[in-house]
Amino acid sequence: MRLLSLEVQNYRNICAARLEPGRELTVICGNNGQGKTNLLEAIWLLTGGKSFRGGKDAELVRRGEAFAVLEADTQRDRPEGCEPAEPAHIRMTVGTPEAAKPGRYAAVNGAAPKRAAALAGSFPAVVFDPGHLSLVKGAPEGRRKFLDAALCQLYPGYLASYRRYVRVLQQKNALLRHSATGQERPYAEKRTLLEVLNTELAAQGEALQQRRREYLTLLAPRACANYAELSHGAERMSIRYAAQFAPGGLADLLRQRQEEELRAGQSLCGIHREDLELLLDDQPARVYASQGQQRSVVLSLKMAEAAAAAQITGEHPVLLLDDVLSELDEGRKQYLLTCMKEKQTFVTSCDDTDFLKTDGEVYRMDGGVLNRVWQHG
Repeated sequence: MRLLSLEVQNYRNICAARLEPGRELTVICGNNGQGKTNLLEAIWLLTGGKSFRGGKDAELVRRGEAFAVLEADTQRDRPEGCEPAEPAHIRMTVGTPEAAKPGRYAAVNGAAPKRAAALAGSFPAVVFDPGHLSLVKGAPEGRRKFLDAALCQLYPGYLASYRRYVRVLQQKNALLRHSATGQERPYAEKRTLLEVLNTELAAQGEALQQRRREYLTLLAPRACANYAELSHGAERMSIRYAAQFAPGGLADLLRQRQEEELRAGQSLCGIHREDLELLLDDQPARVYASQGQQRSVVLSLKMAEAAAAAQITGEHPVLLLDDVLSELDEGRKQYLLTCMKEKQTFVTSCDDTDFLKTDGEVYRMDGGVLNRVWQHG
């Protein structure tokens, strides 16, 4: 996958900017707070309209404006010997709640606009943001989101199944919740409805967990090999999926805990309570990993995510790396720069000196204004 060009209007602090990326490396340098990450975030929106920083619509639109507009030309990879794919043109709008058309919409090749979420899978990308360091030390929810976000890009059916699971889970929790007024459904009626919801939860949960397990058989070996390179073999990384049930066992688990859930007033089991355990020398990284080790673990996972996506889809996703080289020694920096070859990569940095000897484009962002400062080749 390649981004051929991007035009941004009224996006966060960017009034207007045009980016013509390099075939492989494009560096966006500048001081902190100038808008580098905003531009990277705008590229990420092409994956399905969501911000990797969780920004709301009003936060993505430049102050005083009703809309932000992104226009991008993208091109899918084709096997060697095949004719190049026709470029696709994407026009996305983000409207504030007060705008004539609030929300996020995208139109491809001039077709009628649809919800931006419909872009999922059409522009594969992998993003690293310093906030992702919470993958190691944070709650299990963040690690589940990491898996689910990757799978939603790779398999459109996963997103549909995941939404069904979440919808049924919400219905189940509403049913189980104890009323503050003391007015409850009859117990027998609650049990009957709970059995119906559990049947649907089991069907969707089994399918989702199977995809997670299959994906991890590709991801885990690559991530662990990446970590060995980044750490120079200082310690061994391993990954374990902490499942609540064996394949085929969710229906039985839900049945066994049904009475307990009725008493507790909430759901107590399912794939929404599972975890991805990250270990260093068989010890939990969330407890023992240093800041540098956390960064290496997350980078290893992200590079593995890109490699797994390339194997599954046949094309390499675009890499978006925000402030990726800070706190890395020279050896780790060189390893990462090597990994960026032969794939389109966007990197933000406060210092462009690490990139001046590489082939690629160098831009500078200053107060929301983007200028090209170096063009190789």
